[in-house]
Amino acid sequence: MIGAALLALGLVLIVEGLAYVLAPSLIERMLQMLSEIPENARRSMGALGIVAGLVLLWLANQLGTSINL
Repeated sequence: MIGAALLALGLVLIVEGLAYVLAPSLIERMLQMLSEIPENARRSMGALGIVAGLVLLWLANQLGTSINL
């Protein structure tokens, strides 16, 4: 369980890091655009992301996906 969590965290950090390495100016523009979105809308987007992640984890579990580290 801890190994799977570390693997998932590592993959997220790799993807996030790639965005900063490959397109730093795009990140700056995206942050500017995000600051213009109302706080309630940003909270809703965050909640939607959490739900989508949980659904993907559930689906992977239903498909019998396992991680052997």
